[in-house]
Order: sequence, then structure tokens, then C-alpha cells
Amino acid sequence: MDLAIANYGTNNVGILFGTSNYSFTKQIALSTGHNSNPYSLAVGYFNEDMILDIAVTNYGNKSIGVFLGNDNGTFINQITYSLSDASPYAIGIGDFNNDNRMDIVVTNNGSQNIALLVGYGNGSFANPTMYSTGSSSSIFITIGDLNKDNRSDIVFISNDTDTIGIMLGYDEFFPIQKMYSTGRGSYSVVVGDLNNDTHLDIVVSGAYANIVSVLLGRGDGSFAYQATYSTGSRPYSVAVGDFNYDTHLDIVVANRNDETVSVLLGFGNGSFANQTKYLAGSAPTSVAVGDFNNDTHLDIVVAHSYDEAVSVLLGYGNGSFANQTRYSTGFHSWSVVVDDFNNDIHLDVVVANFDDNTVSVLLGYGDGSFANQTKYLAGSAPISVAVGDFNYDTHLDIVVANRNDDTVSVLLGYGNGSFENQKKYSTGSKPLSVGVTDFNNDTRLDIVTANLGDNTISILLGYGDGSFANQTTYSTGSGPKAVAVGDFNHDTRTDIVVVNINDGTVSILLRYDRGALKDKVTFATSDGSRLRSFAVFDFNNDSLLDIVVANYGTNNIGILLGYESGTFGKQMMLSTGFNSHPYSIAIHDFNRDGRVDIAVANYGTKNLVTFMGNENEKFENQASYNIDFDFSPLAIGVSSLNQHEHSEIFVAYDGIDHVDAFITYNLGSFDHDIKFSTDVGPRSIALDDFNKDTYLDIVVANQGTSTISILLGYGNGSFANQTKYSTGSWPWSVAVTDFNNDTHLDIVVANNNDNTISVLLGYGNGSFTNQTKYSTGSGPIAVAVGDFNNDTQLDIVVANNGDNTVSILLGYSNGSFANQMKYSAGSGPYAVAVDDFNNDNQLDIVVTNANNNTMSILLGHGNGVFEKQIIYATGTTPSSVAVGDLNKDTYLDIVVTNSNGESASVYLGYPKEGFLNQMRLMTGNGSRPKSFAIGDFNKDGQMDIAVANSGTNNIGIFLRYDNGSFANQITYSTGSSPWSLAIGDFNDDLVLDIVVANRDSDNIGVFLGHSNGSFSSQKVFTIGFKSQPNMVAIGDFNNDTLLDIICANYGTNSIGVLLGYGNGSFANVKFFRTSYGSHPFSISVGDLDSDGKLDFVVANEDAENLNTFLQTC
Repeated sequence: MDLAIANYGTNNVGILFGTSNYSFTKQIALSTGHNSNPYSLAVGYFNEDMILDIAVTNYGNKSIGVFLGNDNGTFINQITYSLSDASPYAIGIGDFNNDNRMDIVVTNNGSQNIALLVGYGNGSFANPTMYSTGSSSSIFITIGDLNKDNRSDIVFISNDTDTIGIMLGYDEFFPIQKMYSTGRGSYSVVVGDLNNDTHLDIVVSGAYANIVSVLLGRGDGSFAYQATYSTGSRPYSVAVGDFNYDTHLDIVVANRNDETVSVLLGFGNGSFANQTKYLAGSAPTSVAVGDFNNDTHLDIVVAHSYDEAVSVLLGYGNGSFANQTRYSTGFHSWSVVVDDFNNDIHLDVVVANFDDNTVSVLLGYGDGSFANQTKYLAGSAPISVAVGDFNYDTHLDIVVANRNDDTVSVLLGYGNGSFENQKKYSTGSKPLSVGVTDFNNDTRLDIVTANLGDNTISILLGYGDGSFANQTTYSTGSGPKAVAVGDFNHDTRTDIVVVNINDGTVSILLRYDRGALKDKVTFATSDGSRLRSFAVFDFNNDSLLDIVVANYGTNNIGILLGYESGTFGKQMMLSTGFNSHPYSIAIHDFNRDGRVDIAVANYGTKNLVTFMGNENEKFENQASYNIDFDFSPLAIGVSSLNQHEHSEIFVAYDGIDHVDAFITYNLGSFDHDIKFSTDVGPRSIALDDFNKDTYLDIVVANQGTSTISILLGYGNGSFANQTKYSTGSWPWSVAVTDFNNDTHLDIVVANNNDNTISVLLGYGNGSFTNQTKYSTGSGPIAVAVGDFNNDTQLDIVVANNGDNTVSILLGYSNGSFANQMKYSAGSGPYAVAVDDFNNDNQLDIVVTNANNNTMSILLGHGNGVFEKQIIYATGTTPSSVAVGDLNKDTYLDIVVTNSNGESASVYLGYPKEGFLNQMRLMTGNGSRPKSFAIGDFNKDGQMDIAVANSGTNNIGIFLRYDNGSFANQITYSTGSSPWSLAIGDFNDDLVLDIVVANRDSDNIGVFLGHSNGSFSSQKVFTIGFKSQPNMVAIGDFNNDTLLDIICANYGTNSIGVLLGYGNGSFANVKFFRTSYGSHPFSISVGDLDSDGKLDFVVANEDAENLNTFLQTC
């Protein structure tokens, strides 16, 4: 760890590089200019090169100075940004416009405002935007998300008004539109790069003029004048794709009046050949493309409204197509989209049926043919459809625009090609088109609709759980008919294009986010407080940020607890002593008891006092841990400079040219200070014995020089000079093991910049072979090893930060590796570890995902293959992971550190079963539990409980602890009135699954279990209209060793049998009738005639008899 100091009197920034013995090199001075008087500074990554840069407030010349760092610890000369008449005082760094680029905010002394400079990500910044504060002396600032809206907010203190000011960040979205003429009757729009210049272009179908218009993008959000091409009669819909394998995008158009599609082959320069037409059925209204028969050639699917069908035209790969094949849909099919809804790698089709208020799903077989449609209810007059994963379960969902009831319907997918019932959300008037994208860069998909009736678009922001916020509307041209999305100006934000049918234009709405801040909210402190500094932290563990302030004038610190609205409660005072005049605050766990503590530097009494957090979430002044100074302290900071379990407090003084470092010990006490004068890229490390001398050696990954260094140890704490070996570009992570079973340690390095790993085999004498490189995913950032396929050879797993995957490279006996196999992880995988998490003696993988605050578990099968990820929420920005048995129960636990959440997340593995005294398990108000079953759902040797809650339409899972108690209920949504449940292993993964009878929704639901005790979302199997299944049981009814399901159908006087396929799916229900009006309500399964085949007995409520069904084959 190094130090950067703003030297007000000498007009420079001082840099002191840290050494391994807790000392620093001689200061290097960076000039800030004559009479600049730098007052405060902050560090961050301003040009995305992963090298720290510096921003400094130059109080004297009223500017911000930026020093961009080089990889050798030097900096380029200062770049300044003028603040006109404002004198910058305090500075903060944050991302205020959610573009993943660092911005700068400063308080200004002498003027009643703060300045925000939005960063471009290349080391430069926009001109400052000023926001009024109402104070001429705002002296301290910090940044955090106060109201949990994923936007950075600002807190500042003003010592002239004795107030705390808060400015909440917000999103301006689409305030301005640009219009381009395309001619009246513009009907459909699609975007793509038509001339291979990396800028998105626009294609619009002109239904009245029988043309398509091409508008080439300039890359700055503007477009060239349209070029037009002839089509068939009344072109209603347009799509693009490369139909002839020449790497140039082509156009396909659905021509409604002459029952054709037109294909226009692109030349790659933005121009197109004349059309070739193909028959496409009656009144084609929508067209989409995809490879339906897995021959790598794009095919076409067309929805035509007059004969309730879609047509599929298979492509030959040369730009021509076979004759159409038709498949039935609902009435007046108006919109079609393709994607893989059942995760079988074959493309499927979804169609919006305008006249019967449904959507049709046709599952593809992968040979160009499709299964019969399955229909789902939508709203009134569904006219446009789009797909996306709205609830982060890796299953595609559907959204439909419903023209006649001004809504969109969201149907969440189960991943098997079936979908939940719709949930509707309001839009503007007469939504005719719907699109899906992430508008606010929170990694959650949002919805946009074009609303013909009120000339608007609606934006519905997604919460990531399948639900959406209320709409926000933006004006368009006259008669918005279609909408598409893309980044038209290369600013990493999604923009919108809208086709306006009435005025013959397209509207371009560029996503606008300059880091806007709402009007300030102020909180008064006590009179005469003369606020000096503050810090933010969640002190009461309610997931909301709180504030602690230093009240210079009243000799105390105040804690203000935060509310969800971004407001704060009345401050609670803690005295810092008579005439102490607290000046600066730092937050840290100084005594390592897991509770945050507060350190305060007192200007008046020249000392540092500590308030230690206790188990009651309160603070106690610990005088025994306080420190006296010779001078008045101005600022304190906390960091960790060494490899020990200690932290350091740094103190800067008024009028003195040095800083002090105090090393903490475990009890919150401090060592003697060490003074350092202020006048005047290794990335990863591992330790092991590389030369078999019993002394530990060091390997270091050097990011800046793309090498590793080997330092052989002498056993006395000293090391030989380094030996260097080349790696790939930007070595980021290093691990040590024996890959080729020669008893010599080898090294593997993850190279972040060239998407490889390097393997260096050891000779056992401390030297190594030259690297052998293997390809990985994009941006490999962490590496771990283990034997994933039980062949006694070590394999490698790599976390790829750039493409959200992990790579598996299986090892051979000679130290070489097979090509990678990739698996999806969360967003921004950052750290990886391996171990056996489900006690099946097979290695599993855990990955932390820094961008979406989750952890992924990939369970291994022992043959080198892994299941899809199971996702768990973590704190903010999980950055590292460790595995071990924390509670000595023989089950592995996981610890994740959350770098931006100032916390660690602990996930305890469940221990073995104990004995249980009677206790009550609460299933929730109004739950009305009807049925329960017992089984070991998380494979920890303990019996857990599943309950069918008929009143709240869910099942509840109670996992058992080793002391006989149970965890709180975890619920999973079912259909209406779950009446009965049963458990069994339906997909042969040795993990229990659950089946539930949903009486009032006429279906049964299957929940596939995971080995950690969690379950997938319900898969629904329809039993029939008004069937009212009220009991369910399981057994093997066709002697194929696979579990089947049987249910008693009260409403239709029948028994339903669903034969299982062994993969968690089931055949369509087969019925066995009971007598009329019998109302079967109970069923039991067994071998009644001792023939080795399962039979069943049914109790009928109203027939006063039993039905016996004997299996005969």
C-alpha cells in the first residue's frame, strides 16, 4: 500500500511507495502549479487501465487536477479542469451516471454549489455541472447509495450552516428526441450494422410506398438521409441477418398484401441488391430469423394473420430459401419471435395471436420442424411479443403488448418450454410494439412499448425478480407504431428508435445520463456544532447507510440512522471530551470482534479516541486504546499495509510536514508511531517450496511486465534475487500445484488481457519451463485447480470476468490440458474456489460474481461435467471466496468478502441430524397448510419438512439444524390452492423433488430439488378443465425404473397418471375413470396382487366405495 498526500503549502502531491517492512520510499512530488494550494485528493481508475490515477482539488487556482498513472508508479503531468470562480475544497469519486466510468464531485468553498465532472473513461472529464447547496462553506463530502436505487448519492457537511446536505442521484433517461423523415406509413424497424463500420444503422419498412428505408448511423447518435429499396406490397415487418454467409447483413421483409417475403442481400457498404421474393402465406405481418435446423444457415419464420399459421422457410446458406412449411397458431397471428425456451439448444417460436388473446409457443425439434402449439392467455388484442430472462433464473420469459387494454403481459418461463400465467402491467394508450433491454445499466432487463394512442413510449424498469416498476412515459412523433433499441452513439447506454406511422418519421431517443442530482435535503445538527467531517456506514445492520459526523463545536460525534427514503433520523451523540474539537473520523473493526468501531481525531486535545462497537449495536469510548499526539490532527485514514492481521491508522497534522502510521493489534491498541517525511504493479502472490529445501519460496504475478517472479527463500525471512519468466498479457492470478505428477511443483497463471492461462512446469530445483498457453474465456481473472473427472490428474477452473463464464480445462498426465469447456456464471465472476459442497465425493465449484452481487455454485458430476449454476445473493461486490468447516460440523462452509459492502458473507453447510423437542413451525398468516411430507432435501443426513399452504398458494420448506431446530420457512409459489404434495427423485440426480396438486388451478406442479435444499421454480402439468386434483402420489407404474405421478381428480371423477421420463419432465396425463359423481379424494399405491407391479386404490367421497386398479402390463 502506498500513500498520496496533498501538500497545500508546497503546491504538490506527494507519493510515498510502501515497502515490505512497513516503511516508505522517499517522497516523489507531483507539481500542481504555482499558488495552486492542493487541499484534498482522491484516487480511482479514470482511464480503465487498472492503474490508479489521482484527482486533486487545487484551492488556490480554482481547478481540479488529474494525474493519470503509469504502470511503473509514475504519473503524466497534471490535466486541469477550471471551476471558474469556485474554490474546490473536498473531493469524492463515484459513478453517478451508471456508465461504469469514474466521475468526480467536489465541494466549493466561497460559492454555494458543488461541481460534478462526468468521466469519459479515457482519463478525461466533461465540463463541470454545478448544483446549488445553499452553503458557502461545504467542507466534507462522501458518496453512497442512500435510498437503495442503485444510484450514487452525495452527502456533504456545511460548517457555516451547521447542516448535513444530501443530494440523491437520479436518472434522466430520454428527455430529448431527434426526428428523421422516412415517409408516411412507416411500419416496422430493426437495427444492425449494415456497412461494417461498427455503428448501428436503421432499417424501416414503408407500408404505403412499398419500400424499406436504410438510415446509416454516424456513431454519434445521428443518421444519414435515408436510402430506399423496393419491396412487395404493403411491407409490414422487417428483420436482418446474414443469409448468404458473406459477413454482410441482409434484409428480409414481410409483404402483407402480396403474401410474400422479400430478401435483399447486402453488399456490406450499406447498399443492397434488388429483392428476391418467396411465397409466405396469407397476409404475412411479422418476420423473424434463426437457424431452425442446426445447419448453420439462417432460416425465416413468418406470422400471417388470415389463416392462423406461421410459415418456415429454410435457408440454403447462399441467400435463397426453400418453399414454406406451415404450422398452426392462434387467430390473427400478428407478431413472431424466436429463441430457445426449453434449453435444448433448438430454436423455438412464440407468436402473439391478436384475435383470441393468446400467445402460441411452438417448440423446435432442431431439424427445421416444430411441435404443435401450446397456447397461453395474454391480455386483450396481443399485437407484439419479445423475450428475455426477467427473473435471473436462466430461463427465457415472454412479454406481450396488449393493444386493447393498454397493458403488457409478462409470462415467466420454467425452462422446459412452458410458462406461468401472465402478470399484467399498465402502459400508455394502445401499445403496438414491445422491446426488451437494460436501460439503466443495473444488469436487469427492462421493457419498452410504443403507444399509438397517446404518442408516447413507456419504460418499465425491471427489478430482476420478474416484476416491474410502474411505467415512465416519453413523447414521440405522431402514431408510434414500432420500437427497437441499440447503442447509437457508443456511450455504453441503450438508445431507442421509434417508427411514427402518422407523420412518416423515426424518432431517435438517446439515453441521457449526466449524473443528475435532485434538490438537496438538509439535516440540521445542534447549534454551534461546526461540522468538520463525517463517514457513512450501516451501523445497525438494516442494509441502509447511516451517517456519523464530527461536531467540532460541541465536542461530540453524532450518528444519524438512515431510512429507506434516503432521509435520516435525529442524531445520537457520543462525547469526545471537553474542548476536544473532533476533526476527522474513520471507521474500521480495530479489535477484530466482527463489529465496526469508530476512530476520531480531536484537534483541540491532540489525541485520537476510539469508540468500540458492542453487541447491542452501540458504541463505547475505550480510553485504554486512545493515543495522544504532539500536534493537532487534521485527518485520519485507515488501511492495511502488510500481510499480518493488523491495520494501520494514518494521521496528518496541522502545520507539520509529516504523517504518522500506527499499527493496530488484535485488541484495538496501537504500537509506537513511525514517522515518514513528506517534504520535498505486482498483482498476485503464492507461497510454496519450489526447490525442496523445506523453506517457503514466493511466486509473484507482475501485471505491468507480463511476467512472474520466483524468489527462493533462505528460511530466515530473507529471499534470493528474483528470477523472471514470461507469461501472457496482464497476469492477474497465480496458483501452485503438481500438474504432471512428477512431485515437482508447477505454476498456472491467469492472463487477463489476452484471454489465456500460462502453465509453467517445475524442475524441482526452483526453476521452470517456459510457459505453455491455453485459451480461456474473456478476461480470465482467477484460477483454481482440482481433479474434476477422477482420473488422478489435476484440472483447472478459470473465472472469466469479461464474458461471465468459468472455463474447465481437463488435465493430461504430461502436464498438458484439453481445450476449455465453458459454463455460465453470474455477472463479473471475480474469484473461484473448488471443494465438495454436497458431500457426494465429487468436486464442485464456487464463484463470486462482483457485478450482480451473487455467488454461483456449480455442482460436479465427477466426470468433468458440471450442472448449471445455483445462485445465492451476497453483499455488494463480492471479491474473494474461501472454503472451510467454520463450525466444526464436518460440513463445508463458504465465506465471501464483499469489497464494496464492507462485510463478509458466511454460508454455513448444514450439519447432521440431532434430536428434537416439540416445537411449532410457523407457516404464515392465512397459509392454511393442507399436507406435508418429510425428507432430506439438502442431503445433510437430516429430515426436513415440506408443507402445502393452500391459503397462500405456496409450499414451505423447513430445513433442519443439528440441534433439532429448523430454519425459517422458505416458500415457493404454486398454483391456486395446493392441496397435497409428495416427494421423490424425478430426474435421477439423487436429490429429492416435490410434486404438488394445485386444486383450484387444475394442474400439478413439480419442483426439482437442488442438493443444497433449494428448489427450481414450479413446472406446471395441466390435468384438465375443472379437474380439481386434490391428492397426489408417486410410484413406478410402467416398470421402467422411473418415477411416475398419480393424482385423484375430484372434479372430473378420474385418476390421472403422468409417466416420467427420468429427467424431471412427464408425458401428457392418462385418465382412468371412477364412477359418475364419485369425487375421488384419496389414493394409495402398493402391490396388491404380489405380481411385482404397482397397483393403486382410490377412496371416493360421494360413491361410498373404493376403486382398485391393478397393473396388468
